[in-house]
Formats: sequence, C-alpha cells, structure tokens
Amino acid sequence: MLRELDMGAISDGRLYRHSDMVKAGCNDCKGCSDCCRGMGNSIVLDPFDVYQLCKNLKTSFEGLLQSAVELHMADGMILPNLKMVGEKEQCSFLNEQGRCSIHAFRPGFCRMFPLGRIYEEQGFRYFLQVQECPQNPKTKVKISKWLGIPEIQKYEKFVLNWHNFLKRTGKILECLESEAAVKNACMFVLKTFYLAPYEPEKGFYAQFEERRKRAEEYFF
Repeated sequence: MLRELDMGAISDGRLYRHSDMVKAGCNDCKGCSDCCRGMGNSIVLDPFDVYQLCKNLKTSFEGLLQSAVELHMADGMILPNLKMVGEKEQCSFLNEQGRCSIHAFRPGFCRMFPLGRIYEEQGFRYFLQVQECPQNPKTKVKISKWLGIPEIQKYEKFVLNWHNFLKRTGKILECLESEAAVKNACMFVLKTFYLAPYEPEKGFYAQFEERRKRAEEYFF
C-alpha cells in the first residue's frame, strides 16, 4: 500500500487535491515519449477508460482486445491494460512520430502521470512522483487542468467507487475455495463493467452506478 511507503523517497512529500497547483508540466511531452514505452501491463484500464476508447474509436471492447488491449491478473482480478508492442515495447497507440494517437481520450493513468493517487478512508489525494519523468524543467499546472477531464468531481467519485468495489471484491475472491468460482466471479466483473456496451447518449456515470449496484448485490 502507498501509505506504507516512504513518500519522501518517491514524491515531493506533499499530497494534493485537484484544485491545487503542482510542478508537473512537461512542455506537452515534446520530443519525449518515455512514459509510453516499457510499461509492461501496468497501464490498467478502468471502465471509464474503456468507455472513452470504445466511443471515440467506434469499436467494442472485443475490438480493443483484438488490437491494443490485453487482459491480465491484477490484485486477484482479471482486468484490461494497454498492450506494449514491438522491439521498443511501446504503447499500441503511439504513432510513428512518437506521439499519442488517442491523446484527447487517453486513459486516466496516462492523464495523471507523473502524478499518483494515495487512497485514504474517505477519498484520495494525488502525489507527485519525482523520479518518474525525465523531462526538465517542469512548470506548475493546476491538477484539474493537467487531467483535462470534464466534470472532475463526478470522475473522482467514480474513481473512488471503482477502487472501493475492487478492493471489497478482491477480499471476497480470496475466500473462494475453487478456481472455477474465482473465474466465474472475474468473468462477471468483466461482463458487467467492460463487455456490456455503454450507451453514449445516457452518459457514463449513471450507467456505471447502475452496474456497480447490481454487482454489489451479486457479491455482497
């Protein structure tokens, strides 16, 4: 858990809200795409990320799995992540010019970098990872602007609810005795939050809440 780490060793020692300024600006990553390479399976996609990708690329979750996304086990749960490809192990969405081809609707992990989240009892705050981005000098930028996500309060509420759901569900999966039961539970999460298409005209957050409540009835 991040709370157990030496925050002074990985951050500037401060915790931030989305309304705060932080020294993270990197000149729009001009000439650099280091954070788009060699990330392994660490860029885990939440339901909002997949919703955005499907809507803007006009494809389905199954379509993403055939090209730029793969599945792996994360904290006992089967979840999707961006796929790294080629000799340079770069993101599937990085173009020949070394630029992000989905920048306008990139995943939350990418938007946040080099920030991270630390979860607390009633929410979360951001911290600045001081050793992750090589670009210097950096400029101060407001975190909400850095993230560039409309309706930031609704988004952060979703992030917290999703985190808490995965945490609670993970504890239940640890108690299941058979591999078949674990697989069935994981498939339920995948089908409920990723495979079943969202309707863009209804908005994401309301649909997510409906699915979360249905999933909580199933698990809890």
